[in-house]
Amino acid sequence: MSYGDAMNARVRSEERRAEIVRAALEVIAERGYRGASLGAVAERVGLTQQGLLHYFPTKDALLVAVLKERDQWDAVPNTRWRIDLLASLVEYNAMRPGIIQTFSALLGESVTEGHPAREYFTRRYVEVRASMAEVLRAEYGDRLPNGLTPERTAPLLVAVMDGLQYQWLLDPESVDMPGAFRDFLSLLGENAD
Repeated sequence: MSYGDAMNARVRSEERRAEIVRAALEVIAERGYRGASLGAVAERVGLTQQGLLHYFPTKDALLVAVLKERDQWDAVPNTRWRIDLLASLVEYNAMRPGIIQTFSALLGESVTEGHPAREYFTRRYVEVRASMAEVLRAEYGDRLPNGLTPERTAPLLVAVMDGLQYQWLLDPESVDMPGAFRDFLSLLGENAD
C-alpha cells in the first residue's frame, strides 16, 4: 500500500468514526445510554454491529468518544472564559437541543453506581467549578458584590446553567434559557442587603 493509499484509508476511517459518533449522539438522545445499543448505532450508519466494533471495541469506548466530541464543541480556543462568553454559550446551546438532550440524559444516568460516565462527569464538574471560579474572580475579584467568594458562587453558576437546560428541554416554549441565564448573571452583580 502506498503512502497516499494509507493516508486516504486513514481519512476514511476518521470520517467513519465521526459518523458513528454523530449517530451515537442521536441514539443516546432518543433512548438514553442504557437504552442505546451498539446495534441501533450500527444500523443508523449502515454497518453491522461487528463492523461498528472495528471502530469502537466497546459501548463504553463509544460513550467516551461521544463525550469528548461534545467537549470539543464547547471549547474556547486560546482564550479564557468570560461572563459574556458564558451567556453566549447558553444561547448557542439553545440552538442545539439534540446535543443538550444527549448530555443531560448521560448526566442524569451517570449518578448511578457503576455507570461508565460517572468518573467523566465527576472530573468534569471539578474542572468546570474551578474554571467558573476563575471567570468570577476575573470579573469581580475575591468577592462578588453579593459578598460571596468566587469558589462559593461557582457551584451555583454551574447549577443554574445545567438546571436551566433540563427545564428548557422539558418545556422549551415556557423557558427562555438564555434570558433566564442573563437574569441570573445580573443577580451576581447585585449587593446583598
